[in-house]
Amino acid sequence: MSVLLAVPNVSEGRDHARIAALAAAFDARLLDVHTDPDHHRSVYTLAGEPGTLAQSVLAGAREAVAQVDLDAHGGEHPRVGALDVAPIVYLDDAARGAACAEALVLGDLLGSELELPVFLYGALAQGRTRAELRRGGPQELARRMESGELTPDFGPRRLHESAGAVLVAARAPLIAFNLELEPPATVGHARTIAALIREGGAEGLSGVRAIGLWLEHRGVSQVSTNIEDHRATRPADVLAAVARHAPVGRAELVGLAPQEAFEGFPGEVPIAGFDPERKLIERALANSRPERRADA
Repeated sequence: MSVLLAVPNVSEGRDHARIAALAAAFDARLLDVHTDPDHHRSVYTLAGEPGTLAQSVLAGAREAVAQVDLDAHGGEHPRVGALDVAPIVYLDDAARGAACAEALVLGDLLGSELELPVFLYGALAQGRTRAELRRGGPQELARRMESGELTPDFGPRRLHESAGAVLVAARAPLIAFNLELEPPATVGHARTIAALIREGGAEGLSGVRAIGLWLEHRGVSQVSTNIEDHRATRPADVLAAVARHAPVGRAELVGLAPQEAFEGFPGEVPIAGFDPERKLIERALANSRPERRADA
């Protein structure tokens, strides 16, 4: 049976005890946890068989709703929920249908059991994007819901009082890939570069979403990207595009990525904390297989 991944993103990246409690609550094979205090966000990567992941994500979502109050949240990353996004990821086309079914079950559970308004995005919503739904933040999303411009696909027609909304999709692997610019580059430089290289920009890369941020904890600016099709655009291509405009100090992979995406990545730019055995999907799955019983 094909393995699916779930990649719930929680709006908490600073309280280590809370981050650990959330990791324990997601009842599945935990492949990776990535946290960032400036983004104020944690990305959990879970693996499981079809028919199991929706319940696993629900368990962690229940903890996120209990622990995270959006009104007290201040982070650089755009968000509309305590559990901001919860995509189900298929690793091959044969598992796409199973991922779609799992995502729809998850949306129904989050809406009915936790009373979260759930918005689908991507292929399940005629290509609607996360950015479209996050535009203006939770307050603007609440206004659009109240006016009837947006109606949740599952759950109540109002934001949860403290946990906001959640965005759900079924998708192929996405690579969250960030590049820190060397000082004295400013957040203005990062935003200008992001606008140039994102799809639709003057130097647009296919399938790349990009924003420019300032990382207070590290004192550097960052071009934060999502690569939605690594066969069309590789992380090395994003690095080259950014480096044409400013020196890059280091790279960062958030969560996991397919092994082929990083083949040929230039060695002169370090990738913070990059361990191929943990950060490449195929190796992480192989290393996390439950041990078989001797009498099995």
